[in-house]
Amino acid sequence: MENVVLIVHLILALALIGVVLMQRSEGGGLGMGGGGGGVSGRAAATALGKVTWILAIAFICTSISLTIIAAQKSAGGSVIDRLSDVTAPEAVEEQSTTDTLLPPAEGDDAPLVPSAD
Repeated sequence: MENVVLIVHLILALALIGVVLMQRSEGGGLGMGGGGGGVSGRAAATALGKVTWILAIAFICTSISLTIIAAQKSAGGSVIDRLSDVTAPEAVEEQSTTDTLLPPAEGDDAPLVPSAD
């Protein structure tokens, strides 16, 4: 289920990018383009404008769905709890008992050997 929602989410994102890029620039952003001929506060809604709104709403819905799915699959603990499990004394003790390689002494051409702890 999560994979299906994720694929739909990605398709919506790409479609939204494409629709926004196809729209004509009317805002005069950064002082360029578009002539400020109209005084009205709202331009006529075009087909691309309506499609943009529909895709944006669908994108937000899939974002919320993915968040809910991820929350349900979570372990119920925080990341800090998981970090404390990794640095538990058993893990540190186990790491210190493993063999470590010591570099050869100066002038010694012998290969690396395990340390004798």
